[in-house]
Amino acid sequence: MRKNLILIYCLLGMASIHAYGQGKPLIYILATGGTIAGVGASETSSGYTSGVVSVDKIIQSAPEILQLAQIKGEQVVNIPSQDITEADWLILAKRVNQLLAKADVTGVVITHGTDTMEETAYFLNLVVKSNKPVVLVGSMRPSTELSADGPMNVYEGAAVAASPESVGKGVMIVMDDKILSADDALKTLTTALETFKCPNYGFLGYVYNSKPIFTRNSLVRHTTKSEFDIANVEKLPKVEIVYGYAGIDSLFVTTAIEKGANGIVYAGVGNGNPNTSNMNALADAVKRGIPVVRSARTPFGPTTQHDEVDDDKYGFSASWFKTPEKSRILLMLALMKTKDYKEIQRIFTEY
Repeated sequence: MRKNLILIYCLLGMASIHAYGQGKPLIYILATGGTIAGVGASETSSGYTSGVVSVDKIIQSAPEILQLAQIKGEQVVNIPSQDITEADWLILAKRVNQLLAKADVTGVVITHGTDTMEETAYFLNLVVKSNKPVVLVGSMRPSTELSADGPMNVYEGAAVAASPESVGKGVMIVMDDKILSADDALKTLTTALETFKCPNYGFLGYVYNSKPIFTRNSLVRHTTKSEFDIANVEKLPKVEIVYGYAGIDSLFVTTAIEKGANGIVYAGVGNGNPNTSNMNALADAVKRGIPVVRSARTPFGPTTQHDEVDDDKYGFSASWFKTPEKSRILLMLALMKTKDYKEIQRIFTEY
């Protein structure tokens, strides 16, 4: 039912496409909702409702983008990003690939809630089949709030997407004048404007005077160099995350197995370490044909192989620089190709 509603919403949005700024590079803005489309009770209230404002209103909030590019808008969904699902990702990714395959399309900007923006960006980074720029933007303040940050983020996102310098950079997030790579972007603060960081590798660059200034490249595999293809995929494998903490028993790992998980990511303490109870439960999962990836609840740094945990002994794979949320996404895609832990480890090392 939800899938049908999403398809109807997407078709309705496509039926009402509007074009602005004829004669310039063509940028599509795909709107999905979030705080950037939120409405509050007043200009100074912290309370608001996400996913209210339409794509047309978002475009109109930043009229200066018409100086940068020809703009076309589509409303894909209009929901808070905590309600984004794998079904939404598939619809969004397929639409992005359709648009970027057109010779006249320069790039795509996606407006998105910040709660799960890093997950959507990372999924797209693995399945978009184009070198053309894909940029996600959002806001920490709703559209009705005093000094809302959404309009500037939309403008700067369009500036990055329209620039030839952005070709081949992979999927990016543009927020607060910063350009972030999808593989390393992380929301680090609950309410602050400067919430997004690249804690392991640093920002890709900055937006200054309406132009991107890149200071590094992402060296992991992405977009056209990715082996993952979702063109004919209707449903992704089911992967669950179990969060480790002092005193945890094996209840959640056992439940994930019983509820039909195709894979498990264990967000362990420290360097992704499970306690004895969960080590045994995870080893049992592997014996049942359910791949296990060790990640860490520690937000920065790698989850490495062969330190406290002998991954080869248990048949585990280590996530390295992927957070538990991104490890889940990569494992879902990996499971479409293999269940072998060594091959899964190869994938986690290269991506």
